[in-house]
Amino acid sequence: MHSLPIFVRLHGAPVILVGTGEAAQAKRRLIERAGGVPVGADDARAGEARLAFVALEEDAEARAAALKARGLLVNVVDRPELCDFTTPAIVDRDPVLLAIGTGGASSGLAAALRQRLEDMLPTALGRLARGLQAARAAMRRRWPDGGDRRRALAQALAPGGLLDPFGDGADVEEWLGSGHSGALAEIHCVSVSAPDPDLLTVRDARALGRADRIIHPPGTPPAILARARADAVRLELSPDLRAPDAPGLTVLIRLDRPAP
Repeated sequence: MHSLPIFVRLHGAPVILVGTGEAAQAKRRLIERAGGVPVGADDARAGEARLAFVALEEDAEARAAALKARGLLVNVVDRPELCDFTTPAIVDRDPVLLAIGTGGASSGLAAALRQRLEDMLPTALGRLARGLQAARAAMRRRWPDGGDRRRALAQALAPGGLLDPFGDGADVEEWLGSGHSGALAEIHCVSVSAPDPDLLTVRDARALGRADRIIHPPGTPPAILARARADAVRLELSPDLRAPDAPGLTVLIRLDRPAP
């Protein structure tokens, strides 16, 4: 990855905004939409700011350097080489947020992808997220073990599951009363014939995304392994290694031919 994607809480916090015109107004709306308070570089609250936006046609580099010298992270409109951070295109299903970034390569591409996702994602996603938040205590009581809890939720949210985000009428209370244990052991085999993850089947890509453990041979393409969750256990295949008999999903990767 070229950047670390993060979400910054700005509720009531000052954010420095330097500039005027359409670009500056767009950044002002973004700051306010996220709950921040736009302030000038010399404002009384500017010393509390952690972020700054510079929307200037001229003198942008010098103004950005001065703000960085004050310890702020700076975004300079249309100057990605001067940016400490970039702002993504956003799909808002409050409290669910999807952010699409290109590292400043093309805001137009990010906007086009955002529009596609807007058309795909149900408006009820926010309601589902709030339902899951309200059910946290009940989930802990139902599945005291964190691994069992995560597996139960992953299975419920999978395509066709009781909480499928793309399904109709996902009901968290109904799911909690369904009797699902969330502790089943499952093994899925993935055959890899090329290093391009886009060539994985949809079923294989989903399995990698849900896996608790991944057992893979030496030389498995990093791009394939990157499709798994960051906290999934990676086990390199060796003669004495066996698929663990443990709850959750284990993915076994087989290389059909050596990766180039």
